[in-house]
Amino acid sequence: MLSARVKKSMKHAGPQALKALEPLLEAVRTIAGLVERKRGIFYRGATAFLHFHEDPAGMFADLRSGDDFERYAVNTKAEIARLLHAAKAQASTPGGAPRRSPRS
Repeated sequence: MLSARVKKSMKHAGPQALKALEPLLEAVRTIAGLVERKRGIFYRGATAFLHFHEDPAGMFADLRSGDDFERYAVNTKAEIARLLHAAKAQASTPGGAPRRSPRS
């Protein structure tokens, strides 16, 4: 997966898209340590952790990974399961995801 910043810009998920994602949002709300400050936008402490996008290609989630975000498709049960697994793993890591080494 490429970091979200190197991928094309996508519209944040609007109310209708979030309504379609409600079962996924309910699952994310059960992950310890996350707070939904605005519908579909989750924080871990003071740091943005997970949010959603809509695009003609489908629905996507950006999940915090170190100092950046990783983009996940969330259109099939398998894709949703992959996101939830990654979100639980990242949320259980002390201090968030391990920081990536700065490039020289």
